[in-house]
Amino acid sequence: MCNFIANICKMLKEERLEFIINQLRSNQSVKLGALSEALRVSEDTIRRDIEGLAKNGLLTKVRGGAIPHSPNAHSFGERIHASEKEKEIIARKALSLIRPGQTLLLDGGTTTYALAGLLDMPLTIITNNIPAAALLAGRKNMEVIIAGGRILPDSRVTAGAHAISLFEESHVDICFIGVCSLHHEIGVSSIDYFECEMKRAMVRCSDQVVALTGHAKIGTAETYKICPIDTLDYIVTEIDPGDELFGPYRDRDIRIC
Repeated sequence: MCNFIANICKMLKEERLEFIINQLRSNQSVKLGALSEALRVSEDTIRRDIEGLAKNGLLTKVRGGAIPHSPNAHSFGERIHASEKEKEIIARKALSLIRPGQTLLLDGGTTTYALAGLLDMPLTIITNNIPAAALLAGRKNMEVIIAGGRILPDSRVTAGAHAISLFEESHVDICFIGVCSLHHEIGVSSIDYFECEMKRAMVRCSDQVVALTGHAKIGTAETYKICPIDTLDYIVTEIDPGDELFGPYRDRDIRIC
């Protein structure tokens, strides 16, 4: 009898977890109260369910509920050939923000790498993005400065005190930051602490901060916070800037491209 009851409870828990994940996919966020009412269990039960899903990397727990994790592959090599058309659209939109003679800071990531491939004007480029620096090396009328430091093999960027020191001694017109996760309340966040340190230093030395991101990363959050959302001047994605997804960001005077 006890085993029979335990099996029923297990089945019900699995159904609850599946329901939570499906709601998250549909609505981009879930609230404890709404889930408790829909599933007819206590908020404490839902809270434990969400904690379990968060530990397994299936969502991000936030106050009062949960939001999705960012849909990121972990290494540069895995990401370089993913969503190439979308990255080209983002890169071409970002290119329209650049003027000859400016100093730019290019963050790590495959979307900033795509932007680097389009640059063909007199510029000063500061970057910790090793593939982007190699791509730009030797281009006419372009000065390329790479931030030294420890190389993070998965993301192929440099990190650490030497690189941060360069940013602290720099002043740039535009920082193009690669985004892991972006949420209108939580801000810009990432899964990697050391990359977050670099991105924070980049943001601090820049007149304008432009987030380059596929739209699927909007409304998601990760463990380590980079900056508040109102630090951004622009969000550049591959979809129509009039999409309702961007409403909370326009409300904060962030320009959408």
